[in-house]
Parts: sequence; structure tokens; C-alpha cells
Amino acid sequence: MTASLPLRFPRGLYGITPEWEDTARLLDAIRAAYDGGMQVLQWRRKLAPTALHHQQRQAVQTLCQQLGLPLIINDDWQSARELGVAGAHLGREDGELRHARAGLAPQQWLGSSCYDRLDLAEQALQIGVDYVAFGAVYPSQVKPNAPRATLTVLQQGRALCERFAQNERAAVVAIGGITSTNAAPLIEAGVDSIAVISSLFEAEDIYTEARAFSRLFQM
Repeated sequence: MTASLPLRFPRGLYGITPEWEDTARLLDAIRAAYDGGMQVLQWRRKLAPTALHHQQRQAVQTLCQQLGLPLIINDDWQSARELGVAGAHLGREDGELRHARAGLAPQQWLGSSCYDRLDLAEQALQIGVDYVAFGAVYPSQVKPNAPRATLTVLQQGRALCERFAQNERAAVVAIGGITSTNAAPLIEAGVDSIAVISSLFEAEDIYTEARAFSRLFQM
């Protein structure tokens, strides 16, 4: 059955970097989340000046290499290719998925934001993405006006991934307003990975919050 096929993207907690100017704080937070079970990190930095952006990205990439933590670059597949990181994530306005899939190395992951739209997921799966991301599933501090993806959309997204599966299956990622206390229904609906910013990196104890997320995938 396709549901039992191996995933093309890691199952579990998928952290996304917060908009912090303090690089040392950011690196300490990433270490704590990794120690707590974070499986993948996405570099997402929208507001930093160019020099700080590049300095922090290099520091984060170096840390991820030391930890063996896969790093995804948001918005910019060309940089992901040049840096040789684990992959790239593209939203609707970040360029053509087919160009990214052709330009990235075969082993590099490509993820796509599908919001609440199954048609976008189907198009992405036809191109060969490694995961489709739906959300916001709950009200989001980072994107308060984001479309809302229901549990039904997540379930149908999972069915699409299974339909397009061959030797491996693309993963379903949920994002938007997710905490360790409201994530369980999403996993029950078929989500493979939970992408979070605020509830992880703004937690009083990042390690403990990462562990709480990670335990949900072990049930």
C-alpha cells in the first residue's frame, strides 16, 4: 500500500527560524530544538538587512552541518543549490516549481506552500516536490491573514500524496498557529511533519517544547 511507503522528507518537528537579530541567541535556540528532537530547520529571514541576513545564514548553516541537521532555504532555490544545503521551500510567488526541481540536485528536497488549495498540491506533486505544506491550520501570529486549511484539506492532501507515490511518498506538512497542545488532531489526520516558528522558538523552554512535539510522532 502507498501509505506504508517511505517518505521523501523527514517525519516530525520542522522548525522555522524566527526574526531575531541576536545571532548567539538564535544558535542556542536551534541547538536546544535539535536536542529536543527537531528533524529539519528552515532558514526564513524576511526583515534582516542584507549583511546580517548573510552573516546569520552562514552561522546557521555551519551549526546545522555540525549537528547533522538538514537545512532548508525559504524562497530562494538558487541559494539552496549554491550552498549545497538539504533543499528549498517555495511559496506561490517565489518562482516556478519546475525550474526549482530542474535546478536543484536530485538529492535536494523541494517543498511547496499549498495554503488551503488541493489544486496547487496536485500541480506540485506532478512536478515532483518532496512535501506539500498546508496552512494556516490555526490562527497564526506570523501570517494572521493566511488562508485556513481544514482537517479535511489535510486528509485530502495526504490522499493526493499517496496517489502520486511511487517508490517513496511526498510528505504532508502543516503550518500556522500550531502548538504541542493542538497538533495531535493534525497528525491523526495524516500530517507527516509540523512546521512551527513562534510556539517553538518563543517557548520558555525550547528543548522541552521540542520534546513535546516530538513525542506526538511517537504515539
